[in-house]
Amino acid sequence: MDGADALLPDTPAATIIADKAYDAQERVIDPLLDAGKNVVIPTKRCRKQPRDYDKHLYRARHLIEQFFAKLKQYRSIATRYDKTARNFLGAIHLAAAVVWLN
Repeated sequence: MDGADALLPDTPAATIIADKAYDAQERVIDPLLDAGKNVVIPTKRCRKQPRDYDKHLYRARHLIEQFFAKLKQYRSIATRYDKTARNFLGAIHLAAAVVWLN
């Protein structure tokens, strides 16, 4: 274990929403289910037995992806010019407020 499969089961979230890249039964999905997490990960097309997932909840993930894409339009956030985490978080709050107001 050296990637998401090591980090995801210890996450405090009750539901894990991810894209098709995380459709690895033994490495990702089984440990999440063993940890009592709800898994919303669509299956890849090549899988012989597709797994059920909450399609409405997965569609809501797109809103989060759009928000991060809008945040990355601000150069200081995309390149992380700020030296401290406090200043970086302040820049994210400011950019998020501008995105929200537009």
